Amino acid sequence: MSEAVFVVAAVIILAGAVGVVASRNPVHAALFLVQTLVGVAVLFVLNDAHFLAAVQVVVYAGAIVILFLFVIMLLGVDKAEELRVEPIFGQRPLAVVVGAALAAALATVVVAGADVLTGLRRAGGDRALDGEATDIERMGRVLFGEFALAVEITAALLTVAVVGAVILTRRSPRPEATEAPVSGDA
Repeated sequence: MSEAVFVVAAVIILAGAVGVVASRNPVHAALFLVQTLVGVAVLFVLNDAHFLAAVQVVVYAGAIVILFLFVIMLLGVDKAEELRVEPIFGQRPLAVVVGAALAAALATVVVAGADVLTGLRRAGGDRALDGEATDIERMGRVLFGEFALAVEITAALLTVAVVGAVILTRRSPRPEATEAPVSGDA
């Protein structure tokens, strides 16, 4: 039974991820992102991580996607932009160089620090839980101690996603807005 739930959740996640990337409408992309995040929450429930599933739905599918939708709606998406026209000279080559540098840095971090980021093969990985601390205190120590780099990378990715949403939905100035309004008194 759990294998079937895993397969269904994986299909939902992959379909949502493809929809996020392939969707031309930012609102539809945000809704596909909700689909992906709910599928991940199903995987958390499947692994008996009910708290993480609730956090996934409330924080990510709820708050973060609502923030994206708020930014998209605030900036408006009623006009499609011409993608062949480059608004800032040299922006695309610079983006390729920065993207390649970030990919190389990420590959270096993954190769060099995979054991630290995933928690595999670290000393004392099978140690007993601290009986004096609450679950929240232990989770805080782990997240902001051993896995601080992973938390920071996640925060940076969320920031990049918000900036990307703003850039994708910005409006170009309309020629009608620069002209003086015609008064009806004449």
